[in-house]
Amino acid sequence: MPAARESLLDAAYTALVRRPWSAVRMVDVAAAAGVSRQTLYNEFGSKEGLARALVRREADGYLAGIERALAGGVEPRERLTATAEWTAALARDNPIVRAMLTGCWSERLPAPTLSAVPSSSAVPAQRRADGPLPSPGDFVQIVRDRALVALTGPGAVRVAGTELARSCELVVRLALSCVAAPPTEGGIAELVRDALHRQPV
Repeated sequence: MPAARESLLDAAYTALVRRPWSAVRMVDVAAAAGVSRQTLYNEFGSKEGLARALVRREADGYLAGIERALAGGVEPRERLTATAEWTAALARDNPIVRAMLTGCWSERLPAPTLSAVPSSSAVPAQRRADGPLPSPGDFVQIVRDRALVALTGPGAVRVAGTELARSCELVVRLALSCVAAPPTEGGIAELVRDALHRQPV
């Protein structure tokens, strides 16, 4: 039931934008998605399951955007700059992504544990959501490794101690610093270019 699941996740995200997670009611999420409350429970099991699925979806969306940024452009610096800009822009607009990347979960947001939880769900997407969720450090490693692969090919992750790996990680960490302390408009591109000026990219 992927369409119903996406509608429920959309409804949960919309509800979260309007009020704290503690005030989001399952019955309201189901009604907003146009499905029964039983369908909601069949998909997610509980409000905690819904929270985990919502966080997983936002993490997947962030990483899909990273892949698009790395696939665009010709110049490696241009692709790394696009990655940093995507990170800062999405974190600015999406409170869940901002919390995932910084580890700063406010009382307004769901704060699922990052470790895996026991799952008895028959829904494959929920079993995945019940698995471990990425920490801020995991995101640094994931994005760095994806940048290495995009810039040099699949064997690059094995040589993560190279100068290029350090340059990729520098860009990721710079982008995360811009999430915590946003630069002026257009400033992230300039920061990345300055940081990479003497780097082997």
